[in-house]
Amino acid sequence: MTKTIYIVDDDDAVRASLHSLLSVQPDLIVRGYRSGDAFLEEVGELDPGVVLLDFHMPGSSGLDVLGTLNRNVRFVPIILTGQGNVGLAVQAMKAGALDFIEKPYDARTLMDVIAHAFAQLEQGGEAEARVQNAKAKIGLLSPRETDTLKGLIEGRSNKIIAYELDISPRTVEIYRANLMEKLEVRSLSEALRIAFAAGMVPHA
Repeated sequence: MTKTIYIVDDDDAVRASLHSLLSVQPDLIVRGYRSGDAFLEEVGELDPGVVLLDFHMPGSSGLDVLGTLNRNVRFVPIILTGQGNVGLAVQAMKAGALDFIEKPYDARTLMDVIAHAFAQLEQGGEAEARVQNAKAKIGLLSPRETDTLKGLIEGRSNKIIAYELDISPRTVEIYRANLMEKLEVRSLSEALRIAFAAGMVPHA
């Protein structure tokens, strides 16, 4: 079965890089757009597919495009952000993005996320299984570990979280290490994905 992926990014080099990586995949049609506006002009005529969507673009931003798509089941958006932009990722996922990839992207991570996006496009059941798995993992956290994770999702530093919870920064570090171990993740990005899948952060 032929699948379609749309790359929406104003950076020619990024589009070319993604196109080179993806065009060698079997049964995959890759189409590029230099702006959100160019993509939106054609979106009504396009086949269902996965959308790799840059957050910062002239004209319609990634967030604007997500708003226009409005959770259209024909498209599964993945946001491309700069490293460490947790706040932007939160905004994007609230607006309907399935996931986010930090630039410079890791090819294996990108392909895994794209594979999951196509699975969601084709099978709603797999997405539901991901939700249940995420909820089970979040259920392992203690109340304090959950509070710490919420603080991290909101982009707060260990010091600010410690102040708000009336504990020491060192204790926050311990909670953070514990929650990462329980969630079986090595980065905040991965923890954030599980938190969103579990519904810890309500969609806008």
